[in-house]
Amino acid sequence: MNFNLIENSASCFALVKTYPLDMVYYSHIITVISSLMIGFFVFIKNKNSLMSRILFLMSVVFAFWILFSLITWTSYSSMIIMFVWYFFGILTGLLFILSFYLTNVFITKEDVSFSKKAILGTLFLPLILLTPTRFNLVNFSNVDCEAVEGKLFTDYYYYFGLFISLWILWIIISKYRKAEKEVKKQILFFGIGVELFLFAFFVTGLLSSLTGEYTSEFYGLFGMVIFMGFLAYLIVKYKAFDIKLLGTQALVIASASLIGALLFYVNDIGGKILIGINLLISLILGWFLIRSVKLEVQRKEELQLMSGKLSEANDQLRKLDNSKSEFISIASHQLRTPLTAIKGFISLLLEGSYGKVDPKQQDVLNKVYTSNERLVNLVEDLLNVSRMESGRMEFKFAPWDVNSICQEVADTFIPRAKDLGLYLEYKKTEEHIPEVMIDGTKVREVVSNMVDNALKYTPKGGVTLKVELGEASRYTPAKNAEVEDKGIAGAVVRVIVADTGIGVPQTELPYLFAKFSRGKDISRLNTGGTGLGLYVGRSMIENNGGRIWAESDGEGQGSRFIIEIPVQQTKELMERWG
Repeated sequence: MNFNLIENSASCFALVKTYPLDMVYYSHIITVISSLMIGFFVFIKNKNSLMSRILFLMSVVFAFWILFSLITWTSYSSMIIMFVWYFFGILTGLLFILSFYLTNVFITKEDVSFSKKAILGTLFLPLILLTPTRFNLVNFSNVDCEAVEGKLFTDYYYYFGLFISLWILWIIISKYRKAEKEVKKQILFFGIGVELFLFAFFVTGLLSSLTGEYTSEFYGLFGMVIFMGFLAYLIVKYKAFDIKLLGTQALVIASASLIGALLFYVNDIGGKILIGINLLISLILGWFLIRSVKLEVQRKEELQLMSGKLSEANDQLRKLDNSKSEFISIASHQLRTPLTAIKGFISLLLEGSYGKVDPKQQDVLNKVYTSNERLVNLVEDLLNVSRMESGRMEFKFAPWDVNSICQEVADTFIPRAKDLGLYLEYKKTEEHIPEVMIDGTKVREVVSNMVDNALKYTPKGGVTLKVELGEASRYTPAKNAEVEDKGIAGAVVRVIVADTGIGVPQTELPYLFAKFSRGKDISRLNTGGTGLGLYVGRSMIENNGGRIWAESDGEGQGSRFIIEIPVQQTKELMERWG
């Protein structure tokens, strides 16, 4: 080789052979790859974002710094070394400025103010003006194969870097204190990452200039890898920069970069081949892993989107249901008054208060009275549903004798049972039934409805009503999905209404107590039902601390409706209804 002092320095050639080139390549290449990969990825995903452009520009400036540093470690030419060394001051200053710019925009989500830009520009201007002068590089040392730096210039850009680092730290701390909890985490991770990078880059660079031992720079470069790792975490966890990055993607890229960087660290051909094979396998497996995870994430996002739409639709349905309940309440109130008046006048006509009524007219009036009674019952059911769903139904608890309630109901319906050719038997137990704390009026209404239904759907035979004292039943939910086993422990008063009527198929039992639910075959016996009576009754009994359910051995084998009310009510229930 033709050695000379300019193009091919013999001393530089000898020194380069002594340098730890494996470490040079490893430290420089792995850091620049991580920087460019994250910067380029963010820029491609969101080109319009100011943060994305700043990060990309920062990674490009860092790549130039790495390239020039690599040249100074591997070149034999004093002219090339001097040329690239001229730019270290400007590139270092730009890295600190871009770090400041990125920090501001990331934390505040706004562009840097004009006053801050003016301060940065004023401080950076001397670096531009003094770069091509002897204040930057004084000479070239052929002994050390490196440029001789001007102390004033070097001190200036290191003090500049120190000032910017402290300014960034102050911004991070001040914004962290005022931020919300979730935003605090993002500021913390970003702040740690950027400060570790600047600290490592600043300290190792300063030590290299002061001691002339530039190998310490190798370790400072890994601060950029740490910073990019924090940014990748922020993107994966918090979707920073308004982009999505799967943790699997980041992991595969990081592992591939680490394995690939070993190619520059291993000298023997066998080692390079082995590393290359491992790199290829990791890339193939990583691609399959990313693909499968990406599909899972897409499915999850689709489910979340559907869930959000369903939630929104559910809110709309709830509003419509409330509007419907309010309408029913208003309409029912308006209907009840004229229906009550009609009922009263028809009763007066039937009693002969306005003169004698012949049999034909009496028959017509009886039909009108029956139809009006159905309307009154419908209005009352609708009002009860409206009150329950709006939370306006009130319960007044007091000690009540359930035997007396059932005896009163039986006495009321015995004449009607006789008219239908049926029997109504009330079996009064001989054992003492204690009084229970309930709203007796509501319970009487439910028992009356059960007896009324039993008579309606019993073509022959009759109905048996009885009261007994016992332990709470462990009712099997499979028989009636609408009845939840609440595990009521202790003594209960049980009211049973059993009939010999048409029965209920097992498939229909779970739906008897649902709103507007009626059996398939009951309409042929009774066309006036609304499917609200049992729904209202269940709510009333549950608000009295009890439960209600139905049993049947099948079609044509009768039905049993059972009410259980605890002898000792819970403290929560008594506090609820005062």
